[in-house]
Amino acid sequence: MRITPTLDIDETELEERFVRASGPGGQNVNKVSTAVELRFSLKANTSIPDYARSKLKRLAGRRLTTDGIIVIQADRFRSQEQNRADARQRLKELIAASLERPKVRIKTKPPRGQREERLKAKTTRGRVKKMRSGRVEME
Repeated sequence: MRITPTLDIDETELEERFVRASGPGGQNVNKVSTAVELRFSLKANTSIPDYARSKLKRLAGRRLTTDGIIVIQADRFRSQEQNRADARQRLKELIAASLERPKVRIKTKPPRGQREERLKAKTTRGRVKKMRSGRVEME
């Protein structure tokens, strides 16, 4: 399964189980196992880089088991094939999100004029408050 142009996940690392879906669907719900439970072992995988692995653990949240397996359940559709595609797409998006590195912040200094303007505003505000107190001291 292709995640990005540089990252592929082997199909053998994915385990799919088909279970009966809950909710509306009439007789179809009672007869056909349309819901998909997709399992992906993060511990066994070696293709995902370490920096993305730790972020993926955080992004997976409660979908990650204590054994290091990401479990995605898909039962949005009434067809097994659509649920299967949905589960795979959600796993793909989750892994792709973990590969994005945060943008590095470049520290900038506020301009001199902005600093002077800020200090002037503080002084003005201080004078207004001092005049309200009733004790006026002129500088």
